[in-house]
Amino acid sequence: MGLPIAMGWRHLLFANWPVDPDVVAARLPDDLSVETYDGRAWLSVVPYLNVDVRPRGLPGGLGFELPELNLRTYVSRDGEPGIYFFSLDAEGILGVVGARLFHRLPYYYADIAMTETERGIAFSSERRQPGAPPAEFVGTYDPIGEPFVPAPDSLAAFLTERYRYYTTARDGTLRYADIDHDPWSLREVTVTIDRNTLFEANGFES
Repeated sequence: MGLPIAMGWRHLLFANWPVDPDVVAARLPDDLSVETYDGRAWLSVVPYLNVDVRPRGLPGGLGFELPELNLRTYVSRDGEPGIYFFSLDAEGILGVVGARLFHRLPYYYADIAMTETERGIAFSSERRQPGAPPAEFVGTYDPIGEPFVPAPDSLAAFLTERYRYYTTARDGTLRYADIDHDPWSLREVTVTIDRNTLFEANGFES
């Protein structure tokens, strides 16, 4: 589906909220089913930095960096688990347009700042795309503790070990793409979220 690309991810945060499954199901395409953990659906706000973004097949070191923010949930179709993105905010107008055209993903152009501070990673995003619902996120997160690989049946694995995303094409058909990545090495974090309007921007109550 679309142009295959390669990239790496840095300074990534999974900030997760439990939600009534019916609330999430009401905002999904008909062909997708909500996946739950302990009876709850989950919404995740994920800020991070894409690094060395390039067409797959080109050697590393030739790509570019792109800060990004997304709101996602966890779904399946015919038993195949994956991610469904409600929105993705990113810098770079050309990248946003390309992702919308070739990958059918709901990208929006945003002003994003990401810096390393004494308190950890400071991340701020404000959507700038004309006609799009306004959305902001401002927060700081600092990794603590030792890295770990989540146990297969844990909530951490449920939220992170996903190898497919689903999206809806312009004609309404459901499409997917498979993602190839190594298992995540995770760390606990301290998080301060000063502002987050992604839920309201995507039709959820705060």
